Amino acid sequence: MSVYDAVTERVKGLPPNTLPHGSILSFPDRGPWGNSRYRGNCSGYVYKRIFEHLRPRVFTDPMVGSGTSVEVAREMDIEAHGLDLHSGFNILKDSILERVGKLSDLVLSHPPYHDIIPYSGSEWGREPHADDLSRCATADQFMDKLYIALLNQRTATMVDGHYGLIIGDVRRGGRYFSPQAEIIARMPRDELRSVLIKAQHNMASNSVRYAPMKFPKIEHEYVVL
Repeated sequence: MSVYDAVTERVKGLPPNTLPHGSILSFPDRGPWGNSRYRGNCSGYVYKRIFEHLRPRVFTDPMVGSGTSVEVAREMDIEAHGLDLHSGFNILKDSILERVGKLSDLVLSHPPYHDIIPYSGSEWGREPHADDLSRCATADQFMDKLYIALLNQRTATMVDGHYGLIIGDVRRGGRYFSPQAEIIARMPRDELRSVLIKAQHNMASNSVRYAPMKFPKIEHEYVVL
């Protein structure tokens, strides 16, 4: 039995607030938060688990997407701020701290996984936006911009708080690209607190029939804090 299958067996039939509190997260149900039609959604139960552990008083999501994270936070009586390029906030040029007006205990983003899902000009807006991370021409360009975004998050975080991101790996043309590994290498080593493995569920690729694969299909993401 794989690790993924073992975790899935452990969580069957259990309500979300009694799930095992380890470093592997598996939530087949995304919950009632946010807009399920917005591509790339993360299960609200992932945010709920993180909030239960870190207990932030002020939470900011600078890439809020459909709003799942802030809806979960507010339901838990956490002061929450949601920002996004689609609503006029540019994380590469605008200060999170100045926009929110105070430091946050937790600044957690869920950026695009490079160009897997194009957002501006597709999910929102009529034209691609030059500072949309999903519109980066190369993986190197994506990493440079993601690094700038994470430094912005770091500046907006209290000294005893946490910042981080939810991110997945990408395989294309036989090449494997792991943004989480590169971002860990770029950020201050002594600030890394945790890496959680999140099982992916309900992916669009689940309906695609693949030819025999040399390596397994990617079915995990990371929460890097």
